[in-house]
Amino acid sequence: MKKLSYLFIALFSLSLMTTSCREQKSTGDKVEDAIDDTGDAVEDAVDDVGDAIDG
Repeated sequence: MKKLSYLFIALFSLSLMTTSCREQKSTGDKVEDAIDDTGDAVEDAVDDVGDAIDG
Protein backbone atom coordinates (compact mmCIF):
# COMPACT_ATOMS: atom_id res chain seq x y z
CA MET A 1 0.00 0.00 0.00
CA LYS A 2 2.87 2.34 0.79
CA LYS A 3 4.47 1.72 -2.61
CA LEU A 4 1.16 2.42 -4.31
CA SER A 5 0.90 5.74 -2.48
CA TYR A 6 4.43 6.70 -3.55
CA LEU A 7 3.67 5.72 -7.12
CA PHE A 8 0.51 7.85 -7.12
CA ILE A 9 2.38 10.85 -5.69
CA ALA A 10 5.17 10.44 -8.25
CA LEU A 11 2.75 10.22 -11.17
CA PHE A 12 0.76 13.20 -9.91
CA SER A 13 3.94 15.26 -9.55
CA LEU A 14 5.06 14.27 -13.02
CA SER A 15 1.73 15.26 -14.51
CA LEU A 16 1.92 18.68 -12.84
CA MET A 17 5.41 19.30 -14.18
CA THR A 18 4.60 18.27 -17.75
CA THR A 19 1.31 20.14 -18.04
CA SER A 20 1.86 23.65 -19.28
CA CYS A 21 -0.49 26.60 -19.22
CA ARG A 22 -1.06 28.54 -22.39
CA GLU A 23 -0.24 32.16 -22.07
CA GLN A 24 -3.24 34.27 -22.97
CA LYS A 25 -2.48 37.43 -24.94
CA SER A 26 -4.25 40.58 -23.89
CA THR A 27 -5.89 42.88 -26.41
CA GLY A 28 -3.02 45.33 -26.07
CA ASP A 29 -0.50 42.62 -26.94
CA LYS A 30 -2.53 41.61 -29.99
CA VAL A 31 -2.71 45.24 -31.17
CA GLU A 32 1.02 45.68 -30.63
CA ASP A 33 1.75 42.53 -32.65
CA ALA A 34 -0.50 43.76 -35.48
CA ILE A 35 1.26 47.13 -35.52
CA ASP A 36 4.67 45.43 -35.65
CA ASP A 37 3.52 43.19 -38.51
CA THR A 38 2.20 46.19 -40.42
CA GLY A 39 5.45 48.07 -39.90
CA ASP A 40 7.42 45.09 -41.19
CA ALA A 41 5.18 44.86 -44.25
CA VAL A 42 5.66 48.57 -44.99
CA GLU A 43 9.45 48.23 -44.70
CA ASP A 44 9.40 45.27 -47.09
CA ALA A 45 7.30 47.24 -49.58
CA VAL A 46 9.70 50.19 -49.39
CA ASP A 47 12.63 47.86 -50.03
CA ASP A 48 10.84 46.32 -53.02
CA VAL A 49 10.08 49.75 -54.49
CA GLY A 50 13.70 50.82 -53.98
CA ASP A 51 14.93 47.68 -55.70
CA ALA A 52 12.52 48.27 -58.59
CA ILE A 53 13.76 51.85 -59.01
CA ASP A 54 17.40 50.76 -58.94
CA GLY A 55 16.80 47.90 -61.37
